[in-house]
Amino acid sequence: MKNTLMNFRVTPAIVLVAFSCQFGFAQVTNPDELIGQDNAITTAVPFLAISPDARHAALGDAGVATSPDANSAYWNAGKLAFIDKKYGGTLSYTPWLGKIVNDMWVGYFSGYYKINREQAIAASIKYFDLGDITFNTGPGQGDIIGEFNPREFAIDVTYSRMLTENFSIGGSLRYIHSNLTGAFTQIDAKPANSVAVDLGLYYTKPIQGAKNSTLSIGAAISNIGAKITYTDSENKDFIPTNLRLGTAYTTELDPYNKITFTVDFNKLLVPTPPVRDQDGNIIAGKDDKDKSLLSGIFGSFSDAPDGFSEEIKEIMTSVGVEYWYNDLFAARLGYFNEAKTKGNRKYMTIGLGFRKDRFGFDVAYLVPTNKREHPLAETIRFTLLLNISETQTEKSESVTD
Repeated sequence: MKNTLMNFRVTPAIVLVAFSCQFGFAQVTNPDELIGQDNAITTAVPFLAISPDARHAALGDAGVATSPDANSAYWNAGKLAFIDKKYGGTLSYTPWLGKIVNDMWVGYFSGYYKINREQAIAASIKYFDLGDITFNTGPGQGDIIGEFNPREFAIDVTYSRMLTENFSIGGSLRYIHSNLTGAFTQIDAKPANSVAVDLGLYYTKPIQGAKNSTLSIGAAISNIGAKITYTDSENKDFIPTNLRLGTAYTTELDPYNKITFTVDFNKLLVPTPPVRDQDGNIIAGKDDKDKSLLSGIFGSFSDAPDGFSEEIKEIMTSVGVEYWYNDLFAARLGYFNEAKTKGNRKYMTIGLGFRKDRFGFDVAYLVPTNKREHPLAETIRFTLLLNISETQTEKSESVTD
């Protein structure tokens, strides 16, 4: 499907709102109303926050404290050190915004290698194809000046290490590239680039007195990086720096049945935009777009125009349940909630999983809870996994050696 974009000094915000649309959805399909109600936070390159794999998408986008797998580098780099395989990889595909267009998609590829029992490394690439767009010179029947296929991608390298038998840390380095307009000379925009890092902590331990039960806690800050610009140094936008905290409780009901309950809390660590009237004048809050990276991160906890009550509304909640039978078949259910004034994304997720020897397959489906049409409705994700078992020598190694 070809989308049309008019040339009236195309700004990054216009393109991002029209086609990325990860943050701040209202429950409608009218493109003019895609931004969430009231005071939703928007950032550049929001594709970075799209859940890449089907397992965690089916858990309501919860994943900071779940059991480690080949996608751990995205959710919490600290988890990767606890993966119990020698090496492996994952490939995911997600058709995006299928209720609006039919040629947008997100792809994710990740591979990991366990150096020894204490250390692991990984590399991944996330690719966002925004479909074909027709650029023209003005509203109505403006002259067509060309067609372009906007693309964005991020390339990561990750390192994770166990510090004790129960605790690990990890970090990722990320290169980000976003090309939304191509090389059209009539359009006041250019490809944008940035670099960012992720930091993650992971703690997991069997629960005393509870047979075959484990409690895990995770914390991760993602996309700590330089602001990005599509025009010049005077017009920079924050990338989606995000704080994620969560926990997961896993218990074996019997030798064949296992269930996990997990919950995540997310908050964007970028300035809250001010409230403006119909003429664009600020009536509450202040414009902090020119803040530095660190000022934006630390100020994000206290800059909401409506004070503490609004800060609480900026916290997004993800809850999920995962059931495994004989480590072979999985069923998943999740729920994602975002405040009405901060984007109003509310949806249930369901999914299935299968593992056999070295191979695995996951699928997830999104079900909006609002009865009205939703641009994320019918979003489906597919993930293929490959894992190679560890050697006996690695099993005998200890973090205390």
